[in-house]
Amino acid sequence: MSPQRTLLSALQSVGSNKLRSLLTLLGIVIGVAAVISLMSIGRGVQESVTSFIQELGTNTLFISPSGGSLTLDDAYALVDPVLAPSVDKVAPEINSFGDVTTIDDFGARSLSVGITGVTPEYQDVRDYRVANGSFISIPHVSAASDVAVLGSQAAVDLFLGRNPVGQTITINGRKMTVVGVLESRGGGAFGFEDNSVLIPITTAYRRIGADRSVEGTVTVDTISVLVGDVDNMERAEGEVSRILRLRHRITDEDDFEVRNQQQALEAFQDTTQAFVLFLGSIAGISLIVGGIGIMNIMLVSVTERTREIGIRKAVGARRWDILSQFVLEAVLLSLGGGIIGVLLGMLVAQGMNVTLLAQEEIRTVVSTDITALALGVSMLIGLVFGIYPAMRAAALHPIEALRYE
Repeated sequence: MSPQRTLLSALQSVGSNKLRSLLTLLGIVIGVAAVISLMSIGRGVQESVTSFIQELGTNTLFISPSGGSLTLDDAYALVDPVLAPSVDKVAPEINSFGDVTTIDDFGARSLSVGITGVTPEYQDVRDYRVANGSFISIPHVSAASDVAVLGSQAAVDLFLGRNPVGQTITINGRKMTVVGVLESRGGGAFGFEDNSVLIPITTAYRRIGADRSVEGTVTVDTISVLVGDVDNMERAEGEVSRILRLRHRITDEDDFEVRNQQQALEAFQDTTQAFVLFLGSIAGISLIVGGIGIMNIMLVSVTERTREIGIRKAVGARRWDILSQFVLEAVLLSLGGGIIGVLLGMLVAQGMNVTLLAQEEIRTVVSTDITALALGVSMLIGLVFGIYPAMRAAALHPIEALRYE
């Protein structure tokens, strides 16, 4: 039998019982739709956080404590043109959370936000832009001034679209004057950048509450180092490590950790890729269930069409003709379910953009490789689970098949 005749015969067999074929498709449809929607969520999270990491700059080093502590003096020591010529700017920071409130003619409003104590260099190192007012200045740091710079979303939530510059807010019960509002960073990773509040680092440890080292100097949570030339990242990392080892009198294992953005990005991508594959494998279980449904229906079909198989063999149909037709029927069922599942999965992913993830500004991503993977797996399911019924059909003896009632 020619391939064209085999395909036509398979289509006729699938279409002869439309309701049963549709119910058989359902398992594959649900499985493919689940694979696409879940993997598109994972891919959307991956791209969102990857974009956030890249926004921090590829020429930035991040120093964090690892069994020890970092101080403001450590940060200032890194700006040394002799010992660290590759270092351009250094921005220490103190991170905490707190309640920010404001009261005006429209009532009282309160937010729980991230509060970061910074120096003026923080603006350049982290590439912040001021939309209104000014950033934290050297006089603010020197005098430990009660001033604050609001993230764009925090400014909207607290002042309902009015200009906050010059207005008063209360952070953990302490009154502060708003001196600036930052441009939106597009939500960043889960929107925390636009919902943050920046204050002078001296104000953070003197008046908001930060830990002090045994020597009385201020401990910081992170030191960000801007490297002048991205090609000097390894050299800058060595210079920074050498200075800190000298200051901490380290002769064995470092009590700090130096990371660059590329390392963080690669580690995150490896982790999120595993997460995406995990989501896909969980959804793929429903595809296997759908494949079992196809096998069950095909076995029923073989039993129902035993006399037909006997007649076809009696008039000259070969074993391969019977085998290829039943396998093709199974593949057509799974492929049809795969195509419908792809369309349904895309619709579900788009719906999640609007209803589930809009608050966090994470957009689901339905990429070509995800679609191709889902379709390929659905075809493979049909092939794998259709072989056994097809082999049973092909193995029937024509005389016994003709006697079957």
